[in-house]
Amino acid sequence: MKLMRKLNIKHILKTIRKIPPKSILTVLLIIIILVSVISIIIVQSLKQKAVVYNGENLNESKYPGYKELIDKLKEEHPNWTFTLYYTKLNWNTVIKHEGHSNNRKTPLNLIPDSSSYSGEWRCTEDNGKTYDNGSWLCASEKAIAYKMDPRNLLDDNDIFQLKDLSYTKDANTKEGIMSKTKDSFLEGEDVANAIISSAKENDLDPYFVVSRLIQEQGKKGTKLSQGYEYNGKTVYNPFNIAASGNSHTSILNNAAEYAYSKEWFSLDKALSEGISFLNTQYMNVGQNTLYFQKFDVIKQNELYTNQYMQNLIAPTSESSILLDQYESSDTIDSDFNFIIPLYEKMPEEISKKPKEE
Repeated sequence: MKLMRKLNIKHILKTIRKIPPKSILTVLLIIIILVSVISIIIVQSLKQKAVVYNGENLNESKYPGYKELIDKLKEEHPNWTFTLYYTKLNWNTVIKHEGHSNNRKTPLNLIPDSSSYSGEWRCTEDNGKTYDNGSWLCASEKAIAYKMDPRNLLDDNDIFQLKDLSYTKDANTKEGIMSKTKDSFLEGEDVANAIISSAKENDLDPYFVVSRLIQEQGKKGTKLSQGYEYNGKTVYNPFNIAASGNSHTSILNNAAEYAYSKEWFSLDKALSEGISFLNTQYMNVGQNTLYFQKFDVIKQNELYTNQYMQNLIAPTSESSILLDQYESSDTIDSDFNFIIPLYEKMPEEISKKPKEE
């Protein structure tokens, strides 16, 4: 075999020597062009893309379990549109990266330390170690797969985790916001008007802004939304930006330090600039759904890094708040677009809910 290779190489070299110099340059030019074309094709094949679903442009053998569920939603809600987002990421690789890693101080995905999330919900690697304020545990890969599998979200309720969070005309009302924020730290017509104005200016869904605020602060609010004394100033951080750490005190102080650096000395300013933060840090880099803000699978970023929260359950509860606002204001059948992630080598069986003890 080695002798044959040597003979072939010698033969090729002899052949090249017989080619006129001009012809050699032509051959080299053709080779360079071919290599360039092949490289472009490879790069394009790995590039993420979004395609509007038309009922026929989904490969069911490659992406099993999606089509029937999407078609059912489309039939029930004719005004809704669906966009297929080809992540070009291997499903098992994504789940592995989102799961436990010894290289991280804190996991990317946490679950409440509660009997509701026991058994298979919890990762075994950390042996019950708690995080943040001591009431959070590392989520298992099975739990992450269950929450990340888009096919589990293709129903009337959970689909709002995949809703495009851009501003939709006539889908939001001041009355709808005031109804949801009644008896909360956001109560009042002035706050509702401020949220609508700032959200529209940043091309953001105002109902999403409300759902994010209630998700982060609860209806009654916390010290960060009611005003927290820091460095001699009262600061506000209703979106809990930079609220991370391994104790309640460190979480609070880190969020307060961020608010202080931004001079968020009033709730109005914190709300306005917080909404702008959501736009620039998430929407503008392609993380324009609750799902994408929780799970950073957008290659425009460094994958798995730009995730708004660690709480694995957050998109479920936040989308529930969002849905309730649309139902209450009778705008559920507005012209919404839903962005559905597609992963490579998805298992045919939809990821199952983890068992509790």
